[in-house]
Amino acid sequence: MFKHWKRCIQWYEEMISMPHRQEIARELRQEDDVFLLLLYSEMIGIPNPVYYYTLELYPYIVENFHDWHLRMGMEKSPLSGIRCC
Repeated sequence: MFKHWKRCIQWYEEMISMPHRQEIARELRQEDDVFLLLLYSEMIGIPNPVYYYTLELYPYIVENFHDWHLRMGMEKSPLSGIRCC
């Protein structure tokens, strides 16, 4: 009985989100870009009030840095500490 309800709810959520998949993906990518800008802002020269708390996230986010700076329109990495190109 529980599996049946779970499948119904899953089907319902998928039917609602189907026409909006591109919009949802665009919003998620934009949120990621803003978050990465907040993380790297101190290194670029923009004061970051939460730099101390975001510093420990750098090892996890470095992998996405190359894609991010290309989406932001920077051909080369603006940071000397992170070499990706």
